[in-house]
Amino acid sequence: MVFDRAKITGVVLAGGRGLRMGGEDKGLLPFRGRPLAGYAVAALEQVAGRVLVNANRNPELYARFGHRVIADPGGGFDGPLAGLLGAMRAADTPYVLTVPCDCPFVTGPLLARLPLQREATGAALCAAHDGERLHPVFLLAERGLADDLEAYLAGGQRKVQAWLYRHHPVLVDFSDHPEVFANLNTPAELVALE
Repeated sequence: MVFDRAKITGVVLAGGRGLRMGGEDKGLLPFRGRPLAGYAVAALEQVAGRVLVNANRNPELYARFGHRVIADPGGGFDGPLAGLLGAMRAADTPYVLTVPCDCPFVTGPLLARLPLQREATGAALCAAHDGERLHPVFLLAERGLADDLEAYLAGGQRKVQAWLYRHHPVLVDFSDHPEVFANLNTPAELVALE
């Protein structure tokens, strides 16, 4: 089975405050010779026809990746669902594929499991699962859910899993590659994985 890359906008979620990283902009921190967000960009370029970077600060630095930079709607730091909503509003494709900026072991072939599963099932949402837990920001979502997501956020809700489960997501098995979800939240984790 194949999927049409032209129907997918990939989105790097780099809009957080980086509080556990001492306020650093995580996506721009160097890891093995390149900014952390660069790994997500490279993986998304392999499966998406277009890539966006969701960032609420340092847009000029994120623009160096060669893709359009968008901020959260309403001015920022409202969590990954706000980044998803901003991407849905900015995209002109039927689907949006999100990846967090702080997971450097993600690859294009692994990410391709999400659109392949969507093709197989027709699901509105496909989210990664490592066999033990859900990783809801590794997500392929129908852009048509934007109004529902906007209403959810307007109601003061921010929980990603709660919104996903309202729409009966298909869970995509990544249990053979749990390393994909190793994320760098603290300076110690960055050093340990380096």
